[in-house]
Amino acid sequence: MRLACVLVAMALASPLAARAQDSRTEYLRLFDSNGDGRVSEAEYLAYMSHSFQAMDSNGDGILETDELPGGRGRPITLQAYQDNLRAQFHKLDRNRDGYLSARELTAPPR
Repeated sequence: MRLACVLVAMALASPLAARAQDSRTEYLRLFDSNGDGRVSEAEYLAYMSHSFQAMDSNGDGILETDELPGGRGRPITLQAYQDNLRAQFHKLDRNRDGYLSARELTAPPR
């Protein structure tokens, strides 16, 4: 009986694990502009900077208060925004190889 429960649990978990892996891989593909199966710092910055550029309505490289969500907060430059992204990238790159795998990209922050 116990063995049957274990086998049923394994059978149910297998598709879930495959789906989780598929979604990780799909998410990585959003960032991976050259299709090599990993995300470089440049690819990470490019993808993550889309939202900044979309909010920067006058295209001056600075999100002014009126361009920020809710119209509140301090202005931020694209450079400062990308510096923060670089720090995030290096925290996610847990094996320090200079690239993010699907697992690293989707890992919770520490």
